[in-house]
Amino acid sequence: MNTRIADLYCRVSTDEQTSGYSLDYQEEVLRRYCKIHGIIVRKVIFEDHSAKSFDRPEWKKMLGEYRKQKGLIDCILFQKWDRFSREAGSSYATLAQLQKLGIEAQAVEQPLDLSIPENKMLLAMYLAIPEVENLRRGLNVLTGMRQARKMGRHVSTAPIGYANKTYETGRKYIAPKEPGASMVRWAFAELAGRKCSVQELWEQSRQKGLISSKNAFWHMITNPIYCGKIFVPRYQNEESYYVQGQHEPLISEELFYTAQDVLFGRKKKQAVKVAVREEFPLRNFLTCPKCGKTITASASKGRTAYYNYYHCTSSCGWRYKAEFVHDSFIQELRKYKPHPAMIELYKQVILDAYASQSNGAKNEKKLLLQEIGEQNSRLAKARELLLAETIDAGDYRAIKTECERKTNLLEAKVSSCSPAQENIEGILDKALYNLSHIDERYENADIQGKRQIIGSMFPEKLVFEENSYRTARVNEAVQLIYAIDKAFSEKEKGQTGDFASLSQRVIPLGLEPKTHTLKVYCSTN
Repeated sequence: MNTRIADLYCRVSTDEQTSGYSLDYQEEVLRRYCKIHGIIVRKVIFEDHSAKSFDRPEWKKMLGEYRKQKGLIDCILFQKWDRFSREAGSSYATLAQLQKLGIEAQAVEQPLDLSIPENKMLLAMYLAIPEVENLRRGLNVLTGMRQARKMGRHVSTAPIGYANKTYETGRKYIAPKEPGASMVRWAFAELAGRKCSVQELWEQSRQKGLISSKNAFWHMITNPIYCGKIFVPRYQNEESYYVQGQHEPLISEELFYTAQDVLFGRKKKQAVKVAVREEFPLRNFLTCPKCGKTITASASKGRTAYYNYYHCTSSCGWRYKAEFVHDSFIQELRKYKPHPAMIELYKQVILDAYASQSNGAKNEKKLLLQEIGEQNSRLAKARELLLAETIDAGDYRAIKTECERKTNLLEAKVSSCSPAQENIEGILDKALYNLSHIDERYENADIQGKRQIIGSMFPEKLVFEENSYRTARVNEAVQLIYAIDKAFSEKEKGQTGDFASLSQRVIPLGLEPKTHTLKVYCSTN
């Protein structure tokens, strides 16, 4: 009788390392079997890979060796059939390949003579049982993770700005981790403020030290986990939804949904900043009085120096020296400086307007709640149409997703409707001081500061004609200053005027932003 030659195949997967399937133990069992049956061991193959498929590094290398050199071994031995494979479908094809190479595959603790047809049924059972165990284990893990999500727990690797932690009881959770948490807050604030594009925001974040690919950054700025929400995905007949997480949120819900509105185009994005030279702060803020086109600027070379000009882009001939345009603009700014004697009255008008508009917060909250009710009614109507089979499930899910998104945003706004506890008088004092010295601030500012002052005071383009400026509209704060000063001048001339009515000229609060009036003062600041 010829002595048989065998290779020993020992396999574990990562999750089996602590389950009694050690490689050393398998080798010991196989060597003992070979010693008892007089089988020569050529070599031992160790594999650390899942048995869900035969796409395993060591197995593929071993099979390639058998194909190159036939008759190398007589059999390949393993402890049990689940060490060979846990998937029945591909196992039969692999056994057929080995049989063509003249190699017998055998499990020493579950021996089968595969030349007997009935034994293939037993083989199917040996291979199917581990597969069923895998599926059951996977289903249990899925169910457990889903239940954890329903309870508001994050069940995977901590996202950027968080770290995985463990309580003394062994339960895992996520907690904010610096400096990532601060970078996340900064990124959402920048995005909600529409200060730059996503590409620019990602690049700036990397410069600040954030380690993230572009795809990971996109996932970060769209992940509701940062405002305290956990997503429970759709499963079988249960729809997807959000629950309140047990972790500490890094940002408010309002900030998150505002950022999403900007990100997905539901708010108009800020215009691209125009690169300008220090010599031309008014470039693109002026309109030609002759043809209506935007005024540009450039430097013309003279005999001994360069001379700066503002000029029209068409052939209409509008052209002025930059120094003259700048001096005239400073004179225009001085027109809107508050009268020194009216500072206290101006402050009182703003305080009265602020108090009046703060009372409107209750009405704002009422309107928000009404809108939430409308979204709920819309969802209920869609549910009735689904039950009546007027719309299909896909249409219903689309309506439900949109209603939930709007409701979440409205609820976030409701939660932020409480009156602000800001030092309004301190803000006013600072703003009034800056307005009283607006010409000095403009002259001493850098190019970006100058353009910020121009844009905040004059929301529409200026027209420079006959040595003076005119515009269709100015900032509401500037209008109010001008109205108060005009009323004061009329009083000095003996005319009648009603100062109390001036507060009505302050624009009313809308749904957003809730501090619009303050915002215009801060922009001048």
